[in-house]
Amino acid sequence: MGIRVRPFRVEVAESELVDLRERLARTRWPEAAPVAGWAQGIPREVVRDLCAYWADGYDWRAAEARLNAVPQSMVTVDGVDVHVLHARSPHPGAFPLVITHGWPGSVLELVDLVGPLTDPDDPADAFDVVIPSLPGYGFSGRPDTAGWGVERIADAWAELMAGLGYDRYGAAGSDWGTSVSSCLAAQHRDHVAGIHLIPPLAGPDPARPDDLTEEERTALQRIQERGRSASAYSEIHRTAPQTLGYALVDSPAGLCAWLGEKLLTWGDGLTRDQVLDQVSLYWLTGTAASSARLYAESIERIAGWITGVDAEPVDVPVGASVFHAEVPWPSRRWAARRYPDIRHWSTHDRGGHFPALEVPGLLVDDLRAFFRQVR
Repeated sequence: MGIRVRPFRVEVAESELVDLRERLARTRWPEAAPVAGWAQGIPREVVRDLCAYWADGYDWRAAEARLNAVPQSMVTVDGVDVHVLHARSPHPGAFPLVITHGWPGSVLELVDLVGPLTDPDDPADAFDVVIPSLPGYGFSGRPDTAGWGVERIADAWAELMAGLGYDRYGAAGSDWGTSVSSCLAAQHRDHVAGIHLIPPLAGPDPARPDDLTEEERTALQRIQERGRSASAYSEIHRTAPQTLGYALVDSPAGLCAWLGEKLLTWGDGLTRDQVLDQVSLYWLTGTAASSARLYAESIERIAGWITGVDAEPVDVPVGASVFHAEVPWPSRRWAARRYPDIRHWSTHDRGGHFPALEVPGLLVDDLRAFFRQVR
């Protein structure tokens, strides 16, 4: 099965930006929460500040220019159009690397990695970089049938990489990208030289619940607390993405609150512009519902990996980056149950769920260090 590749450029009509500003001006604000802080969700004043800046200070055209500085294509794979950033290195012998984003991220989360990865000081570290938008995200097409979970996306990525001329390559990703990369390695082992996970999704051995180090006990408490206090979004995505979409595709302030809460609480010091880059891409492409559907397809599978109930091995070489503010925070021992060939493991005292935005230098260093071993 071949792929169809067409040139692509991001060109949002000015009328769309005018409509956005008009909608923001007409926002009907709820009352402030009766409790202080974030106990009942993102505070009203935080959203109002973001929306005011979105209307009168934020520059979408700057984000658009960053995307358009990288070669882009629209590629039809398995019947779905996939928006792809594809930058070949100027150095011969560069190693192909497909990097996958998650939610509430996008290719705008990763675009600034392209320069340092494709054109490093040492040509031996050079990559050809492929960054696809997940189906239903950004400028990619929206599947009109069920069944587009992480396994099928991994198969689509294998077809994409073959169609771009790559037989052997690496994969990396965070959030959904961790799972897509793992499935790509499991399902297409002959073509995947190694995967770098940010971080691996792995949990303790359920047959040995008391066999925990102090650090592992803390990590388990962190993820249990996240499940109790901050996982409602995931359940809504899993059970009612269509219902959610009616509100978020119509209200930019609502979308800003929904995505902004996670961008700010999962991130480690994201700027307003970084937050609004992501929110704007979801708004301008109208993908709040279609992006959430991936939870309906795959979140139960992911839960099995995070909790350690499902540790079916992925036996390609693995590198890992674990950042300070990220949840989950797996131990190397947990990860080794699922990934028996860990070659590189880094923990960092900075960074969170979006290291490509927060600490890009650390992430690039980790990618280089791991893939030097498997090129």
